[in-house]
Order: sequence, then C-alpha cells, then structure tokens
Amino acid sequence: MNPNYKKKALRFITAFLVLLSPLLVTSQTITSPDKNFSLQFELKENGRPYYSLTYKDKPVIKSSKLGIEVKDAPSFMDGFTISKSAQLTSDTSWEPVMGEEKTIRNHYNELEVTLAQSQNNNRIIKLRFRLFNDGLGFRYEFPKQADLNYFVIKEEHTEFNLAGNHKIFWIPGDYDTNEYAYTTSKIAEIPALQKKATIEINAQQPISKPSVQTPSMMKSDNGLYINIHEAALINYPAMQLEVDASSFKFKSHLVPDAVGNKGYMQTDTQTPWRTIVVSDKATDILASKLILNLNEPTKYKDVSWIKPVKYIGVWWEYFVAGKSTWAYGKENNVKLGQDFSKLTPNGKHGATNERVIHYIDFAAKNGFDAVLVEGWNVGWEDWIGNWKEEVFDFVTPYPDFDVAKLRDYAASKGVKIIMHHETSGSATNYERRLDRAFQFMKDNNYGAVKTGYVGQIIPRGEHHDGQWMVNHYINVAERAADYKIMVNSHEAVRPTGLHRTYPNWFAQESARGTEFEAMGGLNPDHTTILPFTRLMGGPMDFTPGIFQTDLTYYNTGGNQHVNTTLAKQLAYYVTMYSPLQMAADIPENYDRFPDAFQFIKDVAVDWDNTYVLEAEPGDYVTIARKAKGKNEWFVGSVTDENSRTANLKFDYLPKGKKYIATIYADGKDASWNGKQQSYVVSTMKVDSKTTLKQFMAPGGGFAISIKEVPAK
Repeated sequence: MNPNYKKKALRFITAFLVLLSPLLVTSQTITSPDKNFSLQFELKENGRPYYSLTYKDKPVIKSSKLGIEVKDAPSFMDGFTISKSAQLTSDTSWEPVMGEEKTIRNHYNELEVTLAQSQNNNRIIKLRFRLFNDGLGFRYEFPKQADLNYFVIKEEHTEFNLAGNHKIFWIPGDYDTNEYAYTTSKIAEIPALQKKATIEINAQQPISKPSVQTPSMMKSDNGLYINIHEAALINYPAMQLEVDASSFKFKSHLVPDAVGNKGYMQTDTQTPWRTIVVSDKATDILASKLILNLNEPTKYKDVSWIKPVKYIGVWWEYFVAGKSTWAYGKENNVKLGQDFSKLTPNGKHGATNERVIHYIDFAAKNGFDAVLVEGWNVGWEDWIGNWKEEVFDFVTPYPDFDVAKLRDYAASKGVKIIMHHETSGSATNYERRLDRAFQFMKDNNYGAVKTGYVGQIIPRGEHHDGQWMVNHYINVAERAADYKIMVNSHEAVRPTGLHRTYPNWFAQESARGTEFEAMGGLNPDHTTILPFTRLMGGPMDFTPGIFQTDLTYYNTGGNQHVNTTLAKQLAYYVTMYSPLQMAADIPENYDRFPDAFQFIKDVAVDWDNTYVLEAEPGDYVTIARKAKGKNEWFVGSVTDENSRTANLKFDYLPKGKKYIATIYADGKDASWNGKQQSYVVSTMKVDSKTTLKQFMAPGGGFAISIKEVPAK
C-alpha cells in the first residue's frame, strides 16, 4: 500500500475519532491537587450519570446515581451522552471580612461535563465537580437554551453510596427545625432510633422516611472521617438525606413547598454544591474551608461597617424559670394598633429602661460592644402558638422602654443596642415591614439585628427550610446591607457558607443552643459534635458563658442545671467559632466570678490563624487561635461526659519569644453533674517548645489566654 495513502487514512481516522469522541467517551477521572482524592464520573445503563470518590485508595463514595426529576416535563435522569468535557486547575487566595483565618487558599482541580439528551432535542445540563485536597464539591447547572426556560423540580436524586456501616452523628430529617439533640449510632441503626430521636420541638415536621439532616458527620471502621453537606444554598430548598440502612446509602430529599413542589427554576441557573469533606484525621475536617471556597465572593463594595461583636443581653433571665418575661401585659389577646399603655402590667417585664441601663453600664464597664434587648416591642402577650400573621410591627416599644432615651444613653457610654426582630414565623408580615423596621434601626443607631422564626411559617404551608424561606433569609440579609445592618438569624435554615457572599449575615443559631440548658439540658457530648456538624456551614450564635450553672439558685422550683462545668463555658469562646459572641449570663453572676470573667473580657472574636490541635467527634475538641492583628493567642478545649487529659503543644507561637499563659481549668472535683463551678486559675511561662498536659473533668474543659511577656 502507498505510504502516503496510509498517512492520509490515519489522519482521517484520527480526525473522525476526535469528532466522535464525545459520543464514545462515557467516563472521566480527575484527582485532587495532592493526588489523595480520585473522582470518577461515568454514564452507565441508559445513559444514567454516576460518580464515585476514593481517598488514598480507600472508597469513600461507591458508584452513586445523579439526576433531577422534573414535574410535568422530561426529567434530567437518563438518556444522556457526554457532548463535551473540560478540566482546569485553579489556585488562588482570598481574605474574608471576618473569620478563622486571615487568608484562605482556594486550590482545586475541576471537571465540567456537558450532558445532552438526544430524545429531548439535545437538551443539555452540566455537572461541575471540584476536587480539593480536603474533599469534593459538585453541582448541577442548567444553561439557558431554546428548549429549557422554566421547570419545576419534583425531586433531586443525588446518591451518596457509602462504603460501610459508618458511625454517624445525626439529627432526624425535618422540614422546620434543626434544634434536635444528636444521636450517635451506626447507619444501620438509624431507622430503629428515629422515633426516639424525634423529640418534640415548637415547630417541626419530621420526614416520614428514615432520614438525617446535613451536615452529616461519619467515621468509618477503617479510620476515615466523612462529612456530607451543601454549599451556597440560594434559590433552592435545603437538602435532607433519606437513609437506606441496609445498603448504607443516602439519597437527597429536598424540602417541599405548600403544594408539594421542591423548586421553581428558570435558566440560566444551578443547584447548590453537594459537599463531601474527607480525611483520615478528625482535625482536618474542622480545618476545612471547602464549603466557604464554594461560595461566591461578596459583591459589597464597602464592608468597613461589618465588624465582630461581643455582647451581653436581656435574654438569659427570660429562661431561668420566669425571672422576667418578654411580655409587658397580663393579657393573652392583643392586636397591633391598640393602646398598649392600657395593658395590665405583669410586673416581670424584662426590657425596662432601668434594666437596660443596668446592662449598658455593665457593658461599658467591661469593654463589651453591644447589648441585646429582647421583649422591647409590643405584641409578646400572644406571640406564639396561634399561627397569627400580624404579631409584631418592629417599631413600637412597650410603655416602659424609651427608645430615644436608651439610644442616647448607650451612645454616651460607647455601646450599641442590638435590635431584636422576632417574626413568630410570619415572614410575610416581616417582609411587608422590613424597610420601615430597618429605617427605624438606622434612625436609632442600631447596627445589628437578631431575627427569629419561632413557630409555623406564614405563608401557611411553607417550611423554614424550603425554597421560599431560603430566599426570604437572603432577602433580609441583602436589604439589611442597604441600611448597613448586620444580621444574626435564629430558627433559620442551617448555614452553607453564605457568610462569604453576604458577610453582614454574620451569625446564625440553627441548632440546639444554650437556651436548651434551661429546658432539660444539653448532653455533655453535644458541643464536641457541633463543630463537626452545624459549624461546618458557618458561625453559630451559641450564646455561651453561663456561670450560674445550678438553676435552683433562682428559687423557682425544680432541679435543673446546666450540663457543663464553668471552665467549659469559657472554652466555648474558642471552640465554637463566631464573630458574634455573647456573654449570656446575667451581669450579677459575672460579678461573683471576676477572675473567670476576665477570660470572656479578654478573648478575641476575630482571628488571623486557627490551629486545630486535637479532635474526635463526640469526644473532645481542642483549638488554638491567634487574635486578629494582635500577638495574643487563645486556646479552648472541651470533652464529653468523660474526664480527659489534653496533650498540648505551643509550636504555633513565634520562636524565640516568651509568653504568659493564663489557664482557666476545671477543679479536681469538678463535674458536669456535680461541682460545676469548681475551677482554678493559674499562670505559667510558655514558648514554642512548651508542652502541657491539662486535665478536663467529666463534661468539662479549659481555656487559656496567651500574651507576650512585656519587654523590660
């Protein structure tokens, strides 16, 4: 055969294969930058997309289906061919407005796969995978195209086919609350434990099938730590996880709306990222910034007004068995617009001029930035349980709360007052009044607001974690930014890293917090789990700092106590990250323990660096942090119901310098259910070579403040 003919034929065949390659290629593989992770994407039977993930050659996610089921239209489930694929590497850094690190590296390898459905006029979707050194993020994308404008999601069918019967730290799947206590079990045990775990909450709708919420934290028998969550939850319902306990498989379950639909979509659009953080070290899970990195940078031009806040508040006294109340009057049937000065005072109203001035004075004396005041506004007499739409107007104070007087007094002391907007779940009422409420705040020098969504949601039939409410929370953050107001939301959907995009949405509750210590108590292991679950998505307004742990102190009956030691309450300021930190107890109780209170006054709330020293979910967490812009470090360590000795290194300190460490530790006889207020304060000199073994009592902890030795 003519050699030239051979060359021409070879070139033709090569070109033909290149043209056909999108139809022939059915799988793609990428690895993480450090090569520890490997992701495989492939099309299997009938063009159905699947993915799998390994870490250091250990299976994390076995071959798992992907797909979106659409209502009254062809679904994005199968019939696909790969029409195009592309890979890229990105390695950048960015600085958060506030955070655990001054600078965050964003380094990943990306695979973008374009899938076409020939039976639907080659309608396309894209699957985008980003593989980091700490795990995987992926999402569905729907480009604008001739045959795809609007569609309604019936269900998302993303699977997480786990490699074994892992130990899991979980709360039940629910459309309206994430304030459950955590259960620790094997995946296979979830169905049998679901009923017991689904304790009564004020507003809830548990999923009927065995299910868990995200962030879901697991540990495999072969030593892998696996965390499943989502990032950048925008214009989409939150993802729950249905549990197939026999095959150890999770499947996405989206929160529905009032008519049962899951999401209303218009192209160009995308889903949130589904995230899988993995390591063979528990400390790496807590150090991961994968979820933050998958969120978009903020578009705010000016962020100078967004600042960390340390605050106290007229709050805890409402929980300690009726010491005071949110409501002003005795009546239980009130309406907006009536003359509230004619109500019969109940004699226990907490938000009075006198009481608030006392808190302002305490804040000013001890260097706090702000005072939260709950119960200042009319409507609290019948605010809960009636599914009532117009409960609060967010601008009218009770007769014993003088807005102008307290505004001016706080300003004279260099203290801000934090506004409180409890909506009682009536988001429609709040949205109608939002601009007026924020203008009222701006006029009266309020720089931050605590929002609340206790109760069933209005619009009736919507859920706290559905698409409508997800968009509502974001709308509140965006509108607040127009008025330079920071937002701390309670009873909202759990966070997904959106504090990068909306940095004024700087804290959330969205979990079982300190208030439950006055309502039956938190399990001693609760706060050794939260950093691996709820806090993976963003800062939590946990409201620590309760010093009067025995609540019988208030002589109101019962034998309730806070299930921690006093020293553990101090440790929370380091282990439970938030740029908004509350000293939650009553001022009088801090006056009784001035040496312990010193740590709360000293501890930073914004950080340059974070070092996760020791951790095991459900057992213990030890974290050190460097204060933003200062040569000061703080350490916090907490344990579960077992006593423990932490092994500390100080090698994060600059070499060649000496420091004074003030240690706030459990007393030898301390215990979460015994002598909770037993603590000792000591000092020692430390440097980068120092090691320390520090005791923690059952349910206890310790905190350390580290400062440079002053130059002579």
